[in-house]
Amino acid sequence: MKERNNLKTLIKVALLSAIAFILMYIDFPVIPMFPWLKIDLSEVPVLMGAFAFGPGIGIVIEFIKNLLIVVMKGSQTGLVGEVANFIVGIAMVVPAAMIYKRNKTKRNAIIGMIVGILVMEVVGIIANVYFLLPAYGMQMSSADLMQYVTVGLLPFNGIKGVLISVATYMLYKKLSVTVFNDRPAKNNVILDNK
Repeated sequence: MKERNNLKTLIKVALLSAIAFILMYIDFPVIPMFPWLKIDLSEVPVLMGAFAFGPGIGIVIEFIKNLLIVVMKGSQTGLVGEVANFIVGIAMVVPAAMIYKRNKTKRNAIIGMIVGILVMEVVGIIANVYFLLPAYGMQMSSADLMQYVTVGLLPFNGIKGVLISVATYMLYKKLSVTVFNDRPAKNNVILDNK
């Protein structure tokens, strides 16, 4: 029975990874001044998997998604873009899933996603300033860097986090019991209208 459950989980993780990979192809810029900052909704299946199976599985799905994009499409940024996507993705998904895992309620899901967005904002700035921009060979003056952080990264990650959270909020309840076999706490169904 345990092996059968493990196989079912593995199939669901593979499916979520494939969906996330496909969603990476649908991206769009939101801040004209920084056209390389493109939003995609590939974190939605990652967050759904993390809610259903735990933060560790969320990390696995995030990794597989980025690995698939490199293998199938290649990297136009010398892997910097994919590393950025992975770091920022798990920065949102892991805290949200950890909070939700403690008690699977609508309230904890919402709190988790809000905390995830805030952590993603902080990690996104730190990762960009100290690792990603230097790795990509971008050198900015202090004024340009401040503008990039305040006008680019903060709104970009905020918009992305809200879009991912809203989409997950709308989809997870519909799929949680039928697809993920996620049984919420009694009388406190995740993302229910109660």
